[in-house]
Amino acid sequence: MRALSLFLLAALIAGGTTAEAQSLVTPVGPKQEFRGAWIATVINLDWPNSRNGSTFGQQAELRSMLDQLQASGVNAVMFQVRAESDALYQSDLEPWSYWLTGEQGVAPDPYYDPLEFVIEEAHARGMELHAWLNPYRADRGSSYPKADNHVTNTNPEWLLEFGDIKIYNPGLQAARDRMATVVADIVRRYDVDGMHIDDYFYPYPPNNISNQDADTFQADPRGFVSIGDWRRDNVNLMVAQVQDSINALKPEVKWGVSPFGIWKNGVPSGISGLDAYNTIYADAVSWMDNETVDYLAPQTYWAFGGGQDFGRLAPWWGEQRNDRHVYPGLGLYRSDNNTYSGARFQPNEIPRQIRLTREDENLQGHILFRAKNVSLYASQGFRDSLKTDLYRRAALTPTMAWKSLDAPGTPGPLASEWTGALDVTLTWSAPTDGAAETRRYAVYKILSEGEPNLAMALEDPANLVAVTGETTFVDRPNADALNWYYVVRAVSSNSIEGAPSNIVMIEGRDTASEAGPAPLASLLPPRPNPFSRETEVAFTLREPGRVTLRVMDVLGREVSVLVDDEPRAAGAQSVTWDARSNGAAVASGTYVIVLDADGDRQTRAVTVVR
Repeated sequence: MRALSLFLLAALIAGGTTAEAQSLVTPVGPKQEFRGAWIATVINLDWPNSRNGSTFGQQAELRSMLDQLQASGVNAVMFQVRAESDALYQSDLEPWSYWLTGEQGVAPDPYYDPLEFVIEEAHARGMELHAWLNPYRADRGSSYPKADNHVTNTNPEWLLEFGDIKIYNPGLQAARDRMATVVADIVRRYDVDGMHIDDYFYPYPPNNISNQDADTFQADPRGFVSIGDWRRDNVNLMVAQVQDSINALKPEVKWGVSPFGIWKNGVPSGISGLDAYNTIYADAVSWMDNETVDYLAPQTYWAFGGGQDFGRLAPWWGEQRNDRHVYPGLGLYRSDNNTYSGARFQPNEIPRQIRLTREDENLQGHILFRAKNVSLYASQGFRDSLKTDLYRRAALTPTMAWKSLDAPGTPGPLASEWTGALDVTLTWSAPTDGAAETRRYAVYKILSEGEPNLAMALEDPANLVAVTGETTFVDRPNADALNWYYVVRAVSSNSIEGAPSNIVMIEGRDTASEAGPAPLASLLPPRPNPFSRETEVAFTLREPGRVTLRVMDVLGREVSVLVDDEPRAAGAQSVTWDARSNGAAVASGTYVIVLDADGDRQTRAVTVVR
């Protein structure tokens, strides 16, 4: 038996393959796709880790989270700035959040504004920033003292009480005005890309509303006979009023709502669960019918199959969209025991859901709950799946046909410079013309024998190498017989691209000549990884040769032989490993796929999860 050294195992875990080789794994994603992540601040779910932390520590933590999200391919962040009628930003309307400083009404010291900070950091990384607010919750039953200017002290008559829980009374015009005013204040003063509210309308069980708002209904029924219809209309009015406030100030700002994932019990057929229409009085379908939202992100946090089948719910929501956008919320938090106490999702669950959203023409993307399940927790290796497969190419957020279609101008001269043995730094300047403001830049990297056909190349999502808010980008062109061509385009807030810059041609640095001849074989990342039942092992051969493909454990012991010294033709091919050794299921842990081809060896790590 040929042993595999532990040193080699460490090296292969740290290593990787080029994106060009990975493109054989699965088709490149669409050029436009909403790839969002929620950063929850209530009870410090995602950020900050400590409400007693220093300003420097909180900022460093947020930068690190955004770095991980960007590296994984996320292009939009929903950042929670209002959890309990409070503010994670400077506000004259509501007090500083307890979840930021540990004392409601007290600003960070040294002072900084987290919303201003996260907008700047997200934009530098080419990501959209949507300010996320809880619309009605005033007190979730928290025991900490409320600030003097908190609504529980200034306007308790605006609130409904359910034990320790207090919410704004949706039937009051004063409550709708407060929500619209808070949103308008943020849109007016901050450079947000979107405003976003979650699913907390009328209270969830066990705090169901009964007759707490009976007096309000009697005082202002607005012609309704049914209190249920009246309650739904209260929410509808708030959603429409907020939209009007946004459009009056900055119509380019997107307005989205994330409702509970089931509209009505039994809809679509076979679906069972909490009835948002009749329990929390949220009629999300009407918002799309009346075009009072730009997008919905229904919280479809369930797996395929069963009474809350993602495979039925997500397409059904898409069918209701009325030419608005639908980005299903994905329950990534259910993939890790740090964020979910029940049975974890299988490793391939969320990747399957992402692929479904791509296959359905009525769905324009998805949002991951929560950010920490990408930035910190393993979540069954999901971040690696994003980097090496699902998000391995950048994407712009999807264009909304009902918003401005004006294009920005052309970037200033694109220049390149080798900065080190392998890296190329591209620089350009911001456009000085164009009908739309430049929000970010799309960087294209095109492999071609001669100068490429730009009209075709710029439509190919495989060529979109980065989206950035900066006017510089560092890349590492791979050695190749052909040349690499770079082009940059300015992008508007609605993902409308301006005219391309000049083309810069780069000859790949041939490091292969220093390391010896190009390898005969290329072993691609196993997919899925981690996995529980089976994984596909794909590889390519530059020319025909004899191949051995084995699975080893971390001690270098042979676990399974997938291909035993067989002659194989040139090209791409694959085999499947069923996580078994001599017919018996192997234990959870890390294993090593070893490909030997006429003296060339390639290795990949793979994780089995039971």
